[in-house]
Amino acid sequence: MLSEILKITLPALLVFLAGYLAIERLLREEANRRKAELNINSKKITTPIRLQAYERIVLFLERISPDSLLVRVNQPNLTAQKFQAALLSSIRSEWEHNLSQQIYISPKAWGLVKNAKDNVIKLINTNSNEIDGKQPAIMLSRSILESLVELENHPTARAIDFLKKEVNEHFY
Repeated sequence: MLSEILKITLPALLVFLAGYLAIERLLREEANRRKAELNINSKKITTPIRLQAYERIVLFLERISPDSLLVRVNQPNLTAQKFQAALLSSIRSEWEHNLSQQIYISPKAWGLVKNAKDNVIKLINTNSNEIDGKQPAIMLSRSILESLVELENHPTARAIDFLKKEVNEHFY
């Protein structure tokens, strides 16, 4: 009697187990396919946003580059002290405008961008401390440009180069 029950139950259990494993595999493959599809759709949306973030950060770096910044912020009749304040204010404004871009770029890239900003501020402040604040703004501009020429690396160049390299690695 036990052998009769086993003859019926054992094949039924084997069929059930085979069916269960087949359905489980099918569901797993379907979940993987959906996940891959979502990933592809997500990349279609995020890739343009990430590329735009890299563009904006490069633009930020170009705008705070001392040679660009000095020309853009300069106003006639400013003293060196007021010019320094205007330069730092412009950098701060640009920085605040682009802070959200850190979400879309790598932490290493963001660190380099932050260092570049800090180096430009340091360059401005160092040169500002070396001249009398009541002198014309042109004296501060000249001092900053002379220091810039003496630097081995432009304060923003390393960050821009890294961003370009990262974009080429990830998007092309």
